[in-house]
This record gives sequence, C-alpha cells and structure tokens, in this order.
Amino acid sequence: MIEARHLRVLRAVAATGSFSAAGRELGCTQPAVSQQMKALEASVGTPLLIRTGREMRLTEAGEALVKHAASILSGLTAAEEEVAAIAGLRAGRVRLVSFPSGSSTLVPTALAALRAAHPGTRVFLEEAEPPESVEKLRDGDCDIALAFRYEGTGGEEWDDLVVRPLLTDRLVALVPERHRLAGAGSVAIGEFAGESWIAGCPRCRGQLVEVCRGAGFEPRIDFATDDYPAVVGLVGAGLGVAVLPELAIESVRPKRARTVTVEPPVRREIVALTLPDLAQVPAVAATLDRLARAAAR
Repeated sequence: MIEARHLRVLRAVAATGSFSAAGRELGCTQPAVSQQMKALEASVGTPLLIRTGREMRLTEAGEALVKHAASILSGLTAAEEEVAAIAGLRAGRVRLVSFPSGSSTLVPTALAALRAAHPGTRVFLEEAEPPESVEKLRDGDCDIALAFRYEGTGGEEWDDLVVRPLLTDRLVALVPERHRLAGAGSVAIGEFAGESWIAGCPRCRGQLVEVCRGAGFEPRIDFATDDYPAVVGLVGAGLGVAVLPELAIESVRPKRARTVTVEPPVRREIVALTLPDLAQVPAVAATLDRLARAAAR
C-alpha cells in the first residue's frame, strides 16, 4: 500500500536531489527520509531511486510515481479540507422528509435558524407522511424523517432509530361557524354522531374512525382530502365537521369555521427520526437541535 507520507517524501527527494536536503525541507532527519524511501520501495516492489555517490536520480518507476503523486496529494488535501468543512459545519447536506403540517410550522423556523448559524449547510426538503417517510430513512433516501404516531395505538416500531421527541399535538374539532357546537368550550366526540365528516390523510382517517367507534358510532365520511386548507374550506362552507391536529390548524387560517376541544383528548407524538450513525454527523445533529428548539416555542 502506498502511503501519502511516503509520496510527500519522494516528491521532496526528487525536487531537492538528496535525502539531507529533502529532510531539511520536510523538517526531519536524513535517516528518517532514507527509511521512508526504503519503505516506499518495499511497498511498490521496485527501486525508485538510483544512488551514484552523492547524486541520485529517479528510475522510470520513480518518475511515474512522482508524476502521479501531485494529483494524488492534491486530491487528498482537497478531501481533507472538505471533510474538515463538513465537520465544522462550514459545509454539509441534510435531506429532510416531513409531513405537510410539520413542513409549514416547525420546519421553516428550524431551517431559518440553521441557515443563520451555519450558512454553508444545505437542507433539502421533501414531503411524505409516515410510515413512508420512515421507510425513506431506513432505505437511505433521507437523513431525518419528521414523523408522528398517535398515543395509545401501539405506534410504529422505531427501536432501530434515534428518536428525538419534539412535541405532543392535540386533535381539535373544526365546525362551521354557525354550527350548534361552535360556541362550546369542549365537547365529547359522541356529540358529533350523525354529522357529515371531512377526513384527512388515510392514516388520520383511520384514527378518526377508531376514535368515533370508541364513542359508539360510525362516522359518515362524505369528503376526504390530504390538503388541510381544503378541509378547512369544506368545513367553512358548512359541508361537514372534521378533526384536525392543532399543528395543522396553526398552518392555515380557518375561515367561517371554529375550533372546539374534543374530549376525551386525542393526541399524537411528533418526533424527528434518524439513524444512529447519522446522528453523529454534525449537520444532522445541528438540524435535530433546531427542530427541537422550533417545537419548544
């Protein structure tokens, strides 16, 4: 194996013409230079220098190695500088996957703070709901997955991942402003039996059905959409009621609709997930910290 330190010695010897002069240039002794050259010749299996008295010249193999040494050493230096920049957060890349309401609330605050502190770190954002986002993380298609799971449902298996808890998000009911329950402080979910429902994403829809069944009724879902503003618009138009996470309500401005607290409370845990090895990468660790700070506000 050819070592970089041996190549540096060879270049110095070729440039200066002697071991002693190369030693002075490199800041080491003449015997040390001689020893390094012997080690290099042993590793390549052929002589690199021809010694004639006080003079020495390169063999054909030595000339070939010196010719390539410049590009090898410059490439190695560039690699060392790039790694140092990443480790020092002067550079780096983070691929983040988030669900929509997280993308519009937690992510902007976190990424703005990250850019201000580490302008050389670039973050690429993609949207996906769990469990798709978690699969992307495990498949190596992202570095951080913003995900959620509902309390008391058993949740996802995240034992192989680093889990960074961010916040607990409560679900609230959204009703038309002229609805009979629009002015109520809080209502039992059973009060909505017989209503027309507007449901969200498939996972949230499944949670809605489970909660309603627990209250003794089957929700009549007339509309379903993954788009939170569309849900708000349908409710505001008087076409039904919905249950949305508070984080989703925060990301839109409800028009002609009112929020009502639902009892018993239904909550979901918002977390940031990454792989154990990725958690040690400075840019990933910094992004996780900024997400946690954004959630704490």
